[in-house]
Amino acid sequence: MTTNITPSITIFLIFLGLLRIDSFPGLETATGTAASVPAVYVLGDSLVDAGNNNYLAISISKANYPHNGVDFPGSIATGRFCNGKNAADAIAEKFGLPLPPPYLSLKGIFKEEERKAAALSGVNFASGGAGIFNGSDQQFRLHDTGARRFLIVGVAQIGCTPGQRAKNSMHECDEEANTWGSLYNEALVKMLQQLKEELGSSMTYSYFDNFNSLHDIVTNPARYGSADVKSACCGRGELNAQLPCSLVSNLCSDRTKYLFWDLYGHPTEAAARTILDLMLSDDSQYSSPLTLTQLVSS
Repeated sequence: MTTNITPSITIFLIFLGLLRIDSFPGLETATGTAASVPAVYVLGDSLVDAGNNNYLAISISKANYPHNGVDFPGSIATGRFCNGKNAADAIAEKFGLPLPPPYLSLKGIFKEEERKAAALSGVNFASGGAGIFNGSDQQFRLHDTGARRFLIVGVAQIGCTPGQRAKNSMHECDEEANTWGSLYNEALVKMLQQLKEELGSSMTYSYFDNFNSLHDIVTNPARYGSADVKSACCGRGELNAQLPCSLVSNLCSDRTKYLFWDLYGHPTEAAARTILDLMLSDDSQYSSPLTLTQLVSS
């Protein structure tokens, strides 16, 4: 018997080095790091939303309230669906860049200088609840605007989020949801290979297998420093996964030991950094055709 599945998390794309490296000769001095990544531009959903949805008049997908942001500097609920910084933030920090500001925070007549600065180091366009079926993106292919290096992260095991596990008494993964996620990833990989053939050397990318990396973390939690890979750190009810994270939710005391922040499967900051370490690893087990490190060096 089939069930209706509405995955709350899709994919995120980050393209690195949209602009020419030699366009910013002072970057290395300013950041103290190699100027191999002048900027990071983020596109995606709530996995990497840095607060764009805060500026939407009508949206139920917001995280600008506690306990979200409890571990962010100043304990500020910035709109990130996380206890602290998300994966996009971690990537920017890794390359000595400032956190890419939400695009919508840069709008307004008094934000011109901020817009100019962000254009050089990166902007976050991610929006919680974003999907992949809006045909309007056909009018703006990213490659045509100058994007050349892409990091594409596949769908994780969406059937193993706390919210999915809480739906059955054994707290097992929803394998049907995982199957759909796996099929999507297979189609995504083929599409990327075809796109590479069409664009040739003008496009370089790294595809990160988030599905199998998450499976490895769930199967071997101790190896990655996790103690709980089933429950949500913030929530209420069974597995802390029957109500969304809010000020009245139960909050785990040690966020570094949890894989998931909330019932939807957003990772904790610690988990996001673990996943980034796997992206940067020289081991190409989860990355193809290049690792993130190789992509940056390309």
